[in-house]
Amino acid sequence: MTNKLRIDVSTDKIKDHLMSRIDTSDPVEVEKVGRYLKNIEMYRRMAKTVKEEGVSITIKNASQSFVKSHPLISEMNKVNAAIINIERTFNFIDGDENKNKQYSASDLI
Repeated sequence: MTNKLRIDVSTDKIKDHLMSRIDTSDPVEVEKVGRYLKNIEMYRRMAKTVKEEGVSITIKNASQSFVKSHPLISEMNKVNAAIINIERTFNFIDGDENKNKQYSASDLI
């Protein structure tokens, strides 16, 4: 039996990991880490609320009643997109040595 994947990693661990992989003297990169963590916190709060209230809600309007998806689900999608966009813009200092390496003809020999 495989172990269940844990997604409840503390934001402190995420911050430590990201800060170890960026240039901490660059204020833009440090700001990105802060925004990334804020978005993760917002996403987790929204997920907790949706889990408590359920993914669908019942709307009552006079004699009518209908069920629709929880409004936070669409907001969660927006925050998730923001998290992914921030991830794409990180300039990590490790692991990029081979990513943009320029090769020459002598490398083929």
